[in-house]
Amino acid sequence: MRPFDSCSPLLVIVIAIGSLLPVSGCGAKKKAGLTIEQRREKAEQEKTPDRQAAALVKVARTQFAANDEAGAKETAGKALEKLQGEGDATVFALRLVEVAGFLAEIGERKPAREALGKACVLADSIADPVRKATLLAEAGTIFKANTDSKEAKETLQKAADVAGSVEERFRAEALAAVALGYTNSGMADAASTIVDALLEAAKTLDEPRAKAEALAAAAGVQAQTGKKKEAAQLLADAEAAARSVDRAESRAYAILAVAMATSGTGDTKQALSLLKEADKAADKVPEPASQKKIVDKVRSAMATLEKSLKK
Repeated sequence: MRPFDSCSPLLVIVIAIGSLLPVSGCGAKKKAGLTIEQRREKAEQEKTPDRQAAALVKVARTQFAANDEAGAKETAGKALEKLQGEGDATVFALRLVEVAGFLAEIGERKPAREALGKACVLADSIADPVRKATLLAEAGTIFKANTDSKEAKETLQKAADVAGSVEERFRAEALAAVALGYTNSGMADAASTIVDALLEAAKTLDEPRAKAEALAAAAGVQAQTGKKKEAAQLLADAEAAARSVDRAESRAYAILAVAMATSGTGDTKQALSLLKEADKAADKVPEPASQKKIVDKVRSAMATLEKSLKK
């Protein structure tokens, strides 16, 4: 599959005392000793504006986690500035959505809306309909998180229209992204026709990760619309498909998708059990950067669910 691994990273608030402290932490050994200012300078040295923006968002997240809200807003603003010029529509749109997601998380509604608006304009130039539908679904989710309900509804509908036009062999991937967008936005009722089309498309899938993610997305909609029995059956089928994936990285992402859909049904303990399986698979990913990416996603999800159990 080719989805944007676009689950927004979860913000974890930690105690620190400003941007002059050295940055350290899991997977950051090479950056130990760098101050926030040094990391900003390093981000500025990236070769292209989109890479500069991505690096600056990472710095902003570090600042926000260290309770430096003003610094985080400033750095995120600089990331947005990097994406005001001309560039590859697919890459720039993706980065704009990423920046918008962070801005929405920290309550910066106006710049978040600006970034999303530009991303949606650029999306019109994206030739690949799967990428286009996925990006619009992500943008719609962030519009909703930014309390722009009208824009969220319109953008998700546009994503659904694009997904419906995708050729059959890739349609399930696009529809799954849209279904996930609707469920993440709390608008599952509007996705009933998407689910029917998604389940039909899923029947044609042979690749187990693709099937697991498609079924998990459909289950998420069914769960939100009160169809618990249907959701449970879809999750069981999705879980079986995910566990049949051979490649460690794909297996981890597939199980993560099922776990998140399971958590949406309220079964937090089962979701955590699945996340532990995903974590084991993620640890076996041979490529360091890819391993870190999926490990971070899985463990962030685990931390959030574990915290919810303690409430």
